[in-house]
Amino acid sequence: MAMEITQILLGAQSPDAAVRSEAEKQLALFREQNLPGYLLSLSTELANDSKPVDTRRLAGIVLKNALDAKEAATREKLFQQWVSIDSSMKSQIKSLMLNTLGSATREANHTAAQVIAKTAAIEIPRKEWPELIQALLVNMTQQDKPPSLRQATLETLGYVCEEISHHDLVQDEVNAVLTAVVQGMNATEQNHDVRLAATRALYNAIDFAQTNFKNEMERNFIMKVVCEAAVAQEADIRQAAFECLVSIASVYYGVLEPYMQTIFELTSSAVKGDEEAVALQAIEFWSSICDEEIELQDYEIPDSGDSSVPHSCFIVKALPTLVPMLLETLLKQDEDQDQDDGIWNLAMAGGTCLGLVARTVGDAIVPLVMPFVQSNISKEEWRPREAATLAFGSILDGPSIQILSPMVQNGLNFLLDAMKYQNSHVKDTTAWTLSRIFELLHSPSSGFSVVTPANLQQIVMVLLEGLKDAPHVAEKVCGAIYYLAQGFEDAEPSSAMLTPYLPDIIGSLIVAADRTDSGDSKLRTSAYETLNEVIRCCNLPETSQIMAQLLPAIMGKLDQTLELQILSSEDREKQGDLQASLCGVIQVLIQKLSNTEETKLLILQAADQIMTLFLKVFSCRSSTVHEEAMLAIGALAYAVGPEFGKYMSEFFKYLEIGLQNFEEYQVCSISVGVVGDICRALDDKVLPYCDGIMTHLLKDLSSVELHRSVKPPMFSCFGDIALAIGEHFEKYIQYALPMMKSASEMVAQMDPNDDEMVDYGNQLRRSIFEAYSGLLQGFKETKTDLMLPHAQHLLQFIEIVSNDPQRDESVTKAAVAVLGDLADALGSNIKTMFKDPAVFSELLRECLESHDEQLKETAAWAQGMLARVFADRG
Repeated sequence: MAMEITQILLGAQSPDAAVRSEAEKQLALFREQNLPGYLLSLSTELANDSKPVDTRRLAGIVLKNALDAKEAATREKLFQQWVSIDSSMKSQIKSLMLNTLGSATREANHTAAQVIAKTAAIEIPRKEWPELIQALLVNMTQQDKPPSLRQATLETLGYVCEEISHHDLVQDEVNAVLTAVVQGMNATEQNHDVRLAATRALYNAIDFAQTNFKNEMERNFIMKVVCEAAVAQEADIRQAAFECLVSIASVYYGVLEPYMQTIFELTSSAVKGDEEAVALQAIEFWSSICDEEIELQDYEIPDSGDSSVPHSCFIVKALPTLVPMLLETLLKQDEDQDQDDGIWNLAMAGGTCLGLVARTVGDAIVPLVMPFVQSNISKEEWRPREAATLAFGSILDGPSIQILSPMVQNGLNFLLDAMKYQNSHVKDTTAWTLSRIFELLHSPSSGFSVVTPANLQQIVMVLLEGLKDAPHVAEKVCGAIYYLAQGFEDAEPSSAMLTPYLPDIIGSLIVAADRTDSGDSKLRTSAYETLNEVIRCCNLPETSQIMAQLLPAIMGKLDQTLELQILSSEDREKQGDLQASLCGVIQVLIQKLSNTEETKLLILQAADQIMTLFLKVFSCRSSTVHEEAMLAIGALAYAVGPEFGKYMSEFFKYLEIGLQNFEEYQVCSISVGVVGDICRALDDKVLPYCDGIMTHLLKDLSSVELHRSVKPPMFSCFGDIALAIGEHFEKYIQYALPMMKSASEMVAQMDPNDDEMVDYGNQLRRSIFEAYSGLLQGFKETKTDLMLPHAQHLLQFIEIVSNDPQRDESVTKAAVAVLGDLADALGSNIKTMFKDPAVFSELLRECLESHDEQLKETAAWAQGMLARVFADRG
């Protein structure tokens, strides 16, 4: 039974904190004690036109939040709560929501539409609420219904389509929904709000129209209505129609040919003369076409050119008119576009699309763009100059090196000089273009680079000067230095060219990171990321002296952050971000210096100080720092090996905090990775801490609250622990193995049509195999019999996975490795367990024919282990 909650809802919005707090407590108590009555009362409030707008609005928001949440674990909990409510109570709530669609109060019917969709997301996949679609369609077919009801109904249909899969409706329902939506979009519809709601609903229903798009007559009608909406009088309808075209381009590329001339005319007209929001969607249509054609080119069978969808070459056909249209957009810059990350304008959209066109057609774009570049890049006015530079930078990915090389070599000096131009927009785009050049055309290891001994000094000097420019320019310059350094990685002897400049580059990046004139931390973050890449790509041992001086300097800066005065949450956040960046630099230095025995000594000497610093940083309790410091500690453990044991007693409490951090699950995930690093460093010396670690891992794996992405690494971690402590893992088997078995069975139940779940399933399977490998190797010397009862299940699991076409290469590698480990550890004991040896022979044959040398090597070893098993006559 519903309770009167108007006064409580008013209190929850009171400016008086005490009144507000009391009302919130009452709502929370009501929910806890009587969830069905709570939801019914909220529904009743929302449905009652005589109630205040404010209470109805809040009732709707609270109701929606009781059905859905961003976090998967919370969403699942809310889902189960709704499912467990008595069906008659649920029917009352749903009936109230459907009635609320007819409310004359816009906020009420809009919120009801959202609540209905959230409810449908739970019930329709479970084959419940079968009458919903029909009930909504009645609102559209009865002539006497007011426009506000038709608008709210169309909105509901759109939201429902957004929430559920197209597999959840039968075709008759899809046909009826599309008919209602397309009728609402029709030019004969007099009410603007109804037509807009219908157009937005179609956008959400595009995926549902697969059967309809196969029927030429139905497809023609849908496309006709969409194209008519694209020239509607009202801009918001035109924008929504172009959004539909963008989605159609992505989903139904293969059937677009008959409509492309009309669509080109519509997009061209919108780009040249419509409002910016409409023009942006028109450009997005062509970006979407590029995405489809790039994907088709990537997946075509090289010998035959075959692919499942015909390549219609729309971009090539449109090229002579499409490229000039895009080049014109580049001249429509905003004065403050480089100051605000949130800005997205025609010039940016046009440049992005031009880059996609270049990737789609390759060399063919160059003669269409270069005349624009050459005629504008030297102009004094900033707009044409910046547009020409953007055009040049946008086409560097796609054409061949043979075509690009002379252009870039001729233009490099000009671009370097352009960094002195007075306008910051031009310098910003020039720095970005330089970063593109170094990313795409500077690869000495492959035999080609625009960077030579003759021009390197000028390049470095210009970039270092650019680091002193306006923060947004300096940030782009960081990108250029990043790719300049990256190009020299593994490129001996060419990489030695950069060594003389490293002290100045490193010093300038640190100065840029310390700048106080930047409104946010973007420049500092970019500077430190670039510093990390410079360190990672430099040559040891010739730079060892530079690194040896840098390590204490960065440690000193990290130490100074502990003394910062913290007066606000903003100060705390800035301190955390800075500490995270500095921990990141120390991590890269540890990894770099650990690469040779000579330089590793520097880490061993500084290890005590480094660890002391990290422990102090942990006390600041910032999740971003916790992540970076954990990663750095993992690197330190790897570097110092068994010596890391002396830090464990102090560090372990922070490791436990990380393993229990469900809310900031990335911290938890990294902490799991550090457990693996510590196991490899300490071997059996990690034993005193294993009870605590295993307790946390088992608890985490059992939790529905922890983000699922953390769970696969936890299974791998079982393997790391077993490898480290060997026979001592025996006491954990009774807990670990059932979880591994349960997870392997769960993977088999996952939806093969859900790409996200397929990826997650592959991660889980790889990790389970890695866990089994660790256990088999850990017990191999002394207690192999412990794994014998589990061998049959493991073989079945390998067989199931080997027959799955959706397994990825990492799963295949792990499966073959564990097959070899099983044969190696248990020998002839498993001979009788092979029900169908041909399955495993086929898996090994597939791997032995792979182009991956590591996989071939693992498969050959596993084949040898199995041959030994079957050769043993014992």
